[in-house]
Amino acid sequence: MSSALTFEAVSEDAPGAKWQALFERHWPRYRPWFLHEGERARASYAESVRMLREHMPELVPVYERLCELAGGGDLEARLLSMWRPPSYLSGCSQGVWTRGEPVLVRNYDYSPDRIEGTILGTAWQGRRVIGMSDCLWGLLDGVNDAGLAVSLAFGGRKVVGRGFGVPLVVRYLLQVCETVDDARLVLGRLPYHLAHTLTLVDRAGAYVTAYLSPDRGAVLRDVGVATNHQGDVEWHEHARATRSLERERQVLAALEEAHDVRAFAAAFLRPPLYSIDYASGVGTLYTAVYRPAAGSAEFRWPGVRWEHSFGRFREGSRTIGLPATTAA
Repeated sequence: MSSALTFEAVSEDAPGAKWQALFERHWPRYRPWFLHEGERARASYAESVRMLREHMPELVPVYERLCELAGGGDLEARLLSMWRPPSYLSGCSQGVWTRGEPVLVRNYDYSPDRIEGTILGTAWQGRRVIGMSDCLWGLLDGVNDAGLAVSLAFGGRKVVGRGFGVPLVVRYLLQVCETVDDARLVLGRLPYHLAHTLTLVDRAGAYVTAYLSPDRGAVLRDVGVATNHQGDVEWHEHARATRSLERERQVLAALEEAHDVRAFAAAFLRPPLYSIDYASGVGTLYTAVYRPAAGSAEFRWPGVRWEHSFGRFREGSRTIGLPATTAA
């Protein structure tokens, strides 16, 4: 397990040399992950491209360019499609502040050895997006220049199906949607690989939490809080291990008790929302604060803040030390 994490901010309007360098750095780690159940467990290239063209046609030109930059290989193209990828679990807490300027705050809880750590600023096909990269072109969370912010959390169900990995769903929403209403329509038609929960808010203050799963599609709820269960707890062992109910109560309490958004965001840097259980793969790796109306994204760690916006995106890096001990 890493004792420190280095995050970097990379800006590249169209896929090019910078994205290619990121691919070459991370591919040696993604390749064994993609194949760990055997190559036959993964969808073929033909199926992967067919599904992308059917469900996310707007992304196809970008996908083809990325495949070219990745070397044009069959395996690389199949992974980049994010169709029926391997399974993955995480923690995460997220909440929407709507008293005044709408703000989405989230903690990403996962294994330190499994995060890319790249804050990626892009303008693919003219849509500017800032977000935390995952699966090479998907996103864990992000905001676009139309004023829509999205973050993901694992949904706390064991079901697996035929669909897209959720990081690409987040990317797709931010590429093609401008409002929460737009996103509702898109979420209702996509197929999903695993159970995940998305929380969205737009510049007008509209918000929704989407419970995604292969067997239920997208169940939309007019709530602005999510942890790692979808309404009722179904996977009790996972909920206990990640303290999902406790964290949900804490986000709700912070929304009720905080006198402003600063106090609300500060709650995410304190237990139980902030976790140091890195050995179990559910330690907090970063806190993100998205302001869709302002077009800004701020990434936080105890004592460290790093802000980016569409008006000022700062390339560079930050190395964050992780506590040596884990939570009981």
